Amino acid sequence: MTTAANGTAGPAVRVRFLGDFELTVNGTPVQRWRAGKARGLFQYLVVHRGQMLTRDRLYASLWPGADAAAGSSLKVAAHALRRVLDAHPDRPGDSGIRLVYRDFGYVLHITGLWSDLDRFQELVHTGLRAAAAGDAPLARTRLRAALALYGGEFLRGESADWVVEQREYLRALALRALGVLRADAEAREDFVELIEVCRRTLEIDRHHEETYRALMTAHGRRGELACVRRWYELCARRMRDELAVAPEPETQRLLATLLPAAARAVAPTASAGTGAPPATVRALRPAARRAGTPAWSPDARTTVLARPVRRARPDNRAAAALARAADQATA
Repeated sequence: MTTAANGTAGPAVRVRFLGDFELTVNGTPVQRWRAGKARGLFQYLVVHRGQMLTRDRLYASLWPGADAAAGSSLKVAAHALRRVLDAHPDRPGDSGIRLVYRDFGYVLHITGLWSDLDRFQELVHTGLRAAAAGDAPLARTRLRAALALYGGEFLRGESADWVVEQREYLRALALRALGVLRADAEAREDFVELIEVCRRTLEIDRHHEETYRALMTAHGRRGELACVRRWYELCARRMRDELAVAPEPETQRLLATLLPAAARAVAPTASAGTGAPPATVRALRPAARRAGTPAWSPDARTTVLARPVRRARPDNRAAAALARAADQATA
């Protein structure tokens, strides 16, 4: 398909859902909507395009509590949508968008659509399958590309229930992709990528304890014990102040292994009731694998670094970058 705006081949309709919503038709951004719910109706229809959506379902999602039988809001929004996007059901414009009313509901058809939502999900699922098959390079490539598309939460700033549901699903998918990349960076001892992956993870979920443990372990491996303590304290403060819970026993045991004196000061009962001696931390040892299992897995739940803790001066770029990341996080 050739766009009318610039004469180049490519999708006529481009939609971005991740972060700020953006719709481009034939190279021209759509910025003015004729009815208050026209944009929300389009967003919902695009996510469920090709499906016949009943009036009741549309009202429940976009006008919760309204009477679908008596209200005219849906008709007004649908009429405005057709005018804005030239989406006549019988004579679609150059965009190839058709909004059709059929059997007490609406269905949206779009020819030549590119959506960051679709591409993100495709890349994540392809990457996870490659990781499960043991193809680390392919998994790494696909998951990095997926996360480059994740420019923010789904429809940032909007709060409808259907938006929140979709947002949480995509958020979990992004965290799963980051977990695979974190395990891969740890296995390759690529501390630069590990820092970046951990930073992206904490941007999405500031209470993700596996990420704090990964940073603590990496600093401990390099003998940067002050950074270990700062990451633990940041984790503990966020968990306490924002969730009213203590760090997980595994996080406390890791601190006790890396900094025994600090652990006694900040968490004297770290291993109480766990039955595990604090000097043994699974995060510092390679987990046993079944035969045929790849060395790193999308389902890895703990930090895996094969070598024991060693104390070394932070004399290279990775160590300096780790220290700066810890200082910025606690500033």
